[in-house]
Amino acid sequence: MTTNYSMAALNNMSVDEFTAALGAIYEHSPWVARRAAAQRPFADLGVLRDTMAGVVRSATEAERLKLIQAHPELAGQAAVRGELTEESTREQKGAGLDLCNADEYDRLHTLNRRYNEKFGFPFVVAVKGHDRHSILALFAARLENAPADEARECIDQIVKIGGFRLAATVAC
Repeated sequence: MTTNYSMAALNNMSVDEFTAALGAIYEHSPWVARRAAAQRPFADLGVLRDTMAGVVRSATEAERLKLIQAHPELAGQAAVRGELTEESTREQKGAGLDLCNADEYDRLHTLNRRYNEKFGFPFVVAVKGHDRHSILALFAARLENAPADEARECIDQIVKIGGFRLAATVAC
């Protein structure tokens, strides 16, 4: 997302235009932007961010699970094949996941497999402010969580990612 939209422009778009403009804020889940559009006008970025977060948090359990499952594995096969969204590619590179050595890749793949086996969805973390070492440590620690707690943590991380993406997309 390289376009910076003004709040006035977002408030004046059709629902379809708004959804197209902000549909990638939440990974492969334009329904979040579509539902948020109904709550316009937004006074500022903070209100828009909180509204979109509220849409996610008030979604059904099945919708939240599908949102978690829409996220790619960290340094997973989609990354290797170049199939990540532009946003995910930039975020994973920013955390240095593209610089992993062979042992780190092996550890990530093992953690991805164990995590998916335990929880049924991919590990999600807002990587901004992390490096591959802190991500590996966090990944291992979160494997100890109970499934319901981990699902809540993933949604919290997704909301944080959404906030970062929104701040990069909306001109203040």
